[in-house]
Amino acid sequence: MPVAIITGASKGLGRALAEALAARGWNLVLDARGAGALTEAAAAVAAHGTRVEALPGDVTDAGHRAGLVAAARELGGVDLLVHNASALGAEPLVPLAKLPLDGLRRALEVNTVAALGVVQEALPLLRESTAGAVITVSSDAAAEAYETWGGYGASKAALDHLAAVLAVEEPWLRVWAVDPGDMATDLYAAAVPDDAGPRPEPASVVPAFLRLLDERPASGRYAAPSLADAR
Repeated sequence: MPVAIITGASKGLGRALAEALAARGWNLVLDARGAGALTEAAAAVAAHGTRVEALPGDVTDAGHRAGLVAAARELGGVDLLVHNASALGAEPLVPLAKLPLDGLRRALEVNTVAALGVVQEALPLLRESTAGAVITVSSDAAAEAYETWGGYGASKAALDHLAAVLAVEEPWLRVWAVDPGDMATDLYAAAVPDDAGPRPEPASVVPAFLRLLDERPASGRYAAPSLADAR
């Protein structure tokens, strides 16, 4: 069975993607900071009949990242790494003039530095896979100038560039940066608590991620809505 590591997998997009992969027979290593929510998510994912290892912790911790990869090795290797864990930098979001620099550092550490750290840890096993792939979850804020989204967007723009360079340096590997579009997630609610407008559930964009795995297009940046519309 193929093996995937998914960070930020206790809820939202990470959990929805984990359940979809488990339904396809993938074994999974799941990460999140909240142990309770992660345990609940892992139980739901494991109900599909696959092996699931849930490791609560912070992806900015090198020891935790090593533990995720070690758990994947025990399951058979790493065929897919999904970096979905994210930090906003401020909750709710604020203009750059008021953005705490410690908050910006946190966003960069979680969204960018930790992503590269997990990739570095997992690369030896990804290189052994016959269909190794990395998915980094991006944002339209990485490409557009939205008020109050500057710190978060900067961290995701940096992540996009890391993904693009990784694809050049490791041409055998598929590296996809995916902008999932608007979703009803706790992250968005924390970012803009006054915005109560309806948004799609995370599960609605999972088919776009599965299409990447099925069709394995060239490495690059993709928008989930465009992938779904092109079906």
